[in-house]
Amino acid sequence: MKKDYLKENISSLKGIGDKTQKVFEKCGVSTISDLLFYYPREYEKFDEIIDVADIKTGDIVTLKCAVIGSVVVRHVRNLSILTFEAADKTGRIKVTYFNMPFLRNTFKSGKFYIFRGTARKKGNIIELDQPKIYKEEEYQMLKGSLQPKYPLVKGLTNNAVIKAAKQAMMYTAYLDEYLSKEQLQSLDVMDYSKAVRHIHFPENNDDLMRARKRLAFDEFFEFILRVRLMKSDEDKSVNIYKINDSTVAEDLIHRLPFNLTGKQLDIWDDIKCDLMGEHVMNRLIQGDVGSGKTIVAFLALLMTASNGYQGAIMAPTEVLAKQHYDGFCEMIKEYDLPLRPVLLTGSVTGKAKREAQQLIAEGYYNLIVGTNALIQDKVEYQNLALVITDEQHRFGVRQRERFAGKGQETHVLAMSATPIPRTLAIILYGDLHISILDEMPSGRIPIKNCVVGTEYRPTAYKFIRDEVAKGRQAYVICPMVEEGELDGVENVQDYSEKLRAALPDTINVGMLHGKMKTSEKDEIMQDFADNKIQVLVSTTVIEVGINVPNATVMMIENAERFGLSQLHQLRGRVGRGSHQSYCIFLNTSEKDEAKKRLETMNNSNDGFVIAEEDLKQRGPGDLFGVRQSGEMNFKVADIYTDADYLKKASVFADEILQKDPELNSPDNALIRSFLEDRRSNTVDFNTL
Repeated sequence: MKKDYLKENISSLKGIGDKTQKVFEKCGVSTISDLLFYYPREYEKFDEIIDVADIKTGDIVTLKCAVIGSVVVRHVRNLSILTFEAADKTGRIKVTYFNMPFLRNTFKSGKFYIFRGTARKKGNIIELDQPKIYKEEEYQMLKGSLQPKYPLVKGLTNNAVIKAAKQAMMYTAYLDEYLSKEQLQSLDVMDYSKAVRHIHFPENNDDLMRARKRLAFDEFFEFILRVRLMKSDEDKSVNIYKINDSTVAEDLIHRLPFNLTGKQLDIWDDIKCDLMGEHVMNRLIQGDVGSGKTIVAFLALLMTASNGYQGAIMAPTEVLAKQHYDGFCEMIKEYDLPLRPVLLTGSVTGKAKREAQQLIAEGYYNLIVGTNALIQDKVEYQNLALVITDEQHRFGVRQRERFAGKGQETHVLAMSATPIPRTLAIILYGDLHISILDEMPSGRIPIKNCVVGTEYRPTAYKFIRDEVAKGRQAYVICPMVEEGELDGVENVQDYSEKLRAALPDTINVGMLHGKMKTSEKDEIMQDFADNKIQVLVSTTVIEVGINVPNATVMMIENAERFGLSQLHQLRGRVGRGSHQSYCIFLNTSEKDEAKKRLETMNNSNDGFVIAEEDLKQRGPGDLFGVRQSGEMNFKVADIYTDADYLKKASVFADEILQKDPELNSPDNALIRSFLEDRRSNTVDFNTL
C-alpha cells in the first residue's frame, strides 16, 4: 500500500544514523510522513547586494564592505562584545557580534567581506548585529533563491533537515489527493502533493504562496469537519443534568462588592437558560482581557454544585490553574459557599494525587480546578455536569471532547480572551453558541501606549528601571528563543544577557520560552508572580497563563512582526492592578505599512476593534511575521491572513455534510481517510 512507504522510518534516508534519528525524534519526526509535514518556519530570500546609502533600517540587507580601523572586543559581565566599522564607497556601518570573540582574527582591516543581516539605526549610525558572512562565489550561487529555515532543537542543524527533506520529496507521490480535479479548480487550490513539495522547496514566491494557501485550506477543512461532526452529535444530546435552582448563585451576585456589567448579566441569563434547558449546553464566552469572564464561570460552577453535581475548570498552565483555585477558595471562605474545591495539576503527585482522585470519584469534591491532568485516564468523576475550558483557543477540539467525555452528556462552557471577528468566530466555533462580552467593568485604568523606533530603546530601559524602583515589574517580549531562528528579530537568550548588562545588578532579569520544560516554565512564572523576578524576558508563551497585577510595563520588540490581535493579547498581561500601566511597541521597520498597523495599537485598547482591523489589514505580505501563537493549533493557517480560505473551507465542508452528514458515502472515502491521516500529523511548532 502507498501509506506503508510513508510510514518508513527516517533512518532509511541517507545520512541519518542513530544519533541524528534521536535528535529528529525530539521534534516529533520519526517517519517519512512526519518529515513531509515538518514545514519550514520561514524562508531566506537572497537579494542583490546593495550600497550602504540605499539601506532602509529594519530590512535584511546584503552589503559588500571593507573593514576599517581596529576590531575591538570588550566584556560586560558575562557578555563579550566585538565591534568594528566597515564601509563601501557610499557610507559606513557599525558591525557588532555578541559572545563571538574568536572572530577578531577573521576580520582584517582593508579587506572586503559580504555581510548579511538586519540594519538598525542608533542615532546617525547604521548598525548590523550578528550579520552572516559569505564568500563572493557562495553568495552568487544563493542569489535569487528561497531557502527553507526549519524549527530546530539542540543538535539539529538546518542543513541536516534540508538534506533529509530533499530525499523525502520523492515520497510525495504516495500522498492521496482527496479533492477531485473539478474541486481543485473551483476552490482554486494547488494539488496536494505539489503543495507539500513547494512548501519545502518553492521555486519562486508565487509557488510558495499557492502551496501555503492549499495547506492552510486543508487545516481549516479538517478543523471545520471535526467541529461540524461533533456538533451533529451534541445537537442530539438531552440535558440529563437539569440544574433548576440558581438561588445560591443569585444571592452571591447581590453580596459581591461590585456590580456585574449589563453584558455579564445577559450572559449569566444565557447560561442559566442553557443549564435548565432541554439540551446540553455548548457555549463560548468570548471576552476581552479583564472583561470579567471568570466571575461568570464561577457562578456557573456554584450553581452546578449547589444542585448536587460536580463542575470542573481546565486551564492551559499550572500557574493559571492555581490562580483560579486560590481566587475561588477566597470567595468560598468569604461568602461561606457550599463548594468543596480541589486543585489537580501535573505537579500534584504521589499520595496527594491518589487521595484527590479518590475523593473526586466519590463525589466529595464538587469543584475541580486543574490543567489537562483533569482528563487523564485515572481521573474519574461521580456526577460531572459542567466542564469549563479557560483560554479556549489553547485546547483542540479533541481535548475539549475528551474533557466533556469525562461525564455523561456534560454541559460545556468555553472561555477565550482572544477577540476574533464575529464572522470568523461563527465558523471556527461552529459547535458552540457564542456570547460576546465586550463591556469592561468600571474602574479599570486604561493602558497608555506608545509606538517608538529603536533609538528609543535606552529610554525604554530607563523607564523600566524607574518603574522597578517604584516596586513594579515589567515584561519584555522577543519573537524568538535563540539567535538564528528568524533573521532580523530579537531572541530571548541574547536579549536577556543584553538587558542584564543594561540594568542594575539589583534588578533580577528572568528568561522564559517554549523550549523549557513545563515545570521550569511554571517555576519561572511563579517567581515572577512572587516578584522574585522583576523583569521577565519572554517569547509569546506568556500570552496566557499568568496574572501579575504588579506588572505595569509591557515592552514588545519587533512589534511590526506580530499580528495586531496577538499584540493586544500580550498587552493584556499588564493593566491588571491599581497602578497605571504602559505598553511600548518597538518598531524596527521604516516601512509605512508597519507604522500604520501599529498606530492601531496606539489608538485603541478595544480587542474587538483591533481584531476587525487585523482582519482588514493582514495580507499575504505578513506571511513571514511571527505566527499567532497557539491559535486553534494550526501549523500553517492564520485566521486573518487566510480568512478567504477559511470561508471557502467552511462552505465546502457544509456542502459535503449536507449531502452526507456522517461521511459514510463511498464518494467521501478519501475525505474519511484524510481525517484519519491528519490525526498523526499534528506537530505543534510553538513548543519547539
